[in-house]
Amino acid sequence: MTNHDELRSDAGAGALEMVISREPRDVEAAQRLRYRVFGEELGAVLPSAATGLDQDGFDAVCDHLLVREASSGTVVGTYRILPAERAARAGGFYTASEFDLGRLVELPGLVEVGRACVDPRYRNGSVLALLWGGLAAHLRTSGCEHVMGCASVPARDLRAAAAACAWLLREHAAPPAWQVTPYRPLSLAGADPASRPALPPLVRGYLRMGASVCGPPAWDPDFQTADVVMVLPMDRLAGRFANRFRRAA
Repeated sequence: MTNHDELRSDAGAGALEMVISREPRDVEAAQRLRYRVFGEELGAVLPSAATGLDQDGFDAVCDHLLVREASSGTVVGTYRILPAERAARAGGFYTASEFDLGRLVELPGLVEVGRACVDPRYRNGSVLALLWGGLAAHLRTSGCEHVMGCASVPARDLRAAAAACAWLLREHAAPPAWQVTPYRPLSLAGADPASRPALPPLVRGYLRMGASVCGPPAWDPDFQTADVVMVLPMDRLAGRFANRFRRAA
């Protein structure tokens, strides 16, 4: 893997391009978009807020998937990708800061994805489709067998968040061997999962691809979210989505 690999330079009318990069200027552009979305838009408490960047010790060992405006180079969407062999250099997976991952880390070909966000001006589905297409292509090329990551449910309304997480566990629970334990659990006591909740687009997308939920949620006070660990075996990716992603990438 080189520091800068172009995956796509033709999207829709050719206005967007997609790359995977570890070049410092590309990583900083991703961090700046993440700060605008997580810090300014969503009000998350970020340790690096004074820099105008969302950055941590994982960025240096991750691949960064970027969707950019072809004309200006402005980054409008990003994903962060951390293979298991590089996670050891960072002291473990980012997800392990919120969960005891148990036997999940033993899954073969495990890759963690996260820090996904899209510029508000581009939330029409096309950028997210490009991100997923590029991600799927990259993971298949690199031999990934299992994809893991935290998925967040807004939790300013704790009762609604608990009900959503209870529904996810009832309808999309992972095998018991993949169970994780949150260090700061969000209580599901009394949660009513009777009806399908409104879920964020990322969570809905992961479920459609075939991902499952690996246990109860963690409460993230900095982001005001309920976080669940989701895992997607690459061989479970439904054929229609795999074909769509191949076309996007």
